[in-house]
Amino acid sequence: MTITLQGHYADRDNWSMQNCPVARTLTAIGPPSAVLVLCEAYFGTNRFGDFVRNLEMTESAVTDRLRHLVAAGMLTREPYQEPGQRTRYEYHMTKMGLALAPALISLMEWGDTYLQGEDGRLVNLVHADCGEAVRTEVRCEAGHDVAMDEVIMRAPWDAH
Repeated sequence: MTITLQGHYADRDNWSMQNCPVARTLTAIGPPSAVLVLCEAYFGTNRFGDFVRNLEMTESAVTDRLRHLVAAGMLTREPYQEPGQRTRYEYHMTKMGLALAPALISLMEWGDTYLQGEDGRLVNLVHADCGEAVRTEVRCEAGHDVAMDEVIMRAPWDAH
């Protein structure tokens, strides 16, 4: 099961991975630990000390990841000040950062399925309204389930 390459992409000598959307996404997100910072932001963490504590990362590593994610446009940095304290910053998801939710849920789902701990699955993602399992899927805009061998990758300028 593979993705079919058409048009511009069918000739692998004419394009490079530098133009690949996955490569651009991974570059934008940064090192793997930045994904953990994003996950923590999805869990509601927004203050620096909480990121450090919850992720068990060094302050300098968290600083670097937060700085990168803000520069990439996935998080915003907003000042706050407790009475009698210096100004500090909170980090909040942007529309761009929130749009990564399906990809991160897919990573969680995949990891819990294929990289189970000694006690089996550790996470159940469920819909708050009905309690049914949440899962990611590949669908076309018409609503059809799409298998990998039914996906065609082509440039927008290539004819349909």
